[in-house]
Amino acid sequence: MPETGYALAKVLCEQMAREMHRWNPGTRFVGLRISNIFEPADYATIPSFWDDPSSRQWNLWSWVDSRDVAQACRLSLEADGPGCDVFTIAGADTLMRQTSRELMATAFPTVPVDPALGRFETLLSIDKARQILGYRPLHSWRSGPDSPTASME
Repeated sequence: MPETGYALAKVLCEQMAREMHRWNPGTRFVGLRISNIFEPADYATIPSFWDDPSSRQWNLWSWVDSRDVAQACRLSLEADGPGCDVFTIAGADTLMRQTSRELMATAFPTVPVDPALGRFETLLSIDKARQILGYRPLHSWRSGPDSPTASME
């Protein structure tokens, strides 16, 4: 359910693609719902979000590295067969130092959380992109030379 004009425009474009595919089943459309994109140079800004988790609640504290976005685009272009589908593209983890369960308990205390949810696992479902496209987020701000926590490791 779109809650902004931007989100509504995306939903309308996705519906238009479905209708165009219905009219011409030989066409192929792949929609990517890409989370907040970060370059490695942006990783240094991540600690500024930690003291106010509500500032990033709008997208469930998600993000994605630009290199993983490139991977998703390539996989979309290489996907077999005609069809029309939409995939969420996000990093495997959140931007926060709080665990995903802690974030949910604070912001959405009545929402049930999957018992299998990993410690810092993304709260956006990227399972469909994993299963159908073969998408595998490879980059995380939590490790590597660009990590804001590298000096703490």
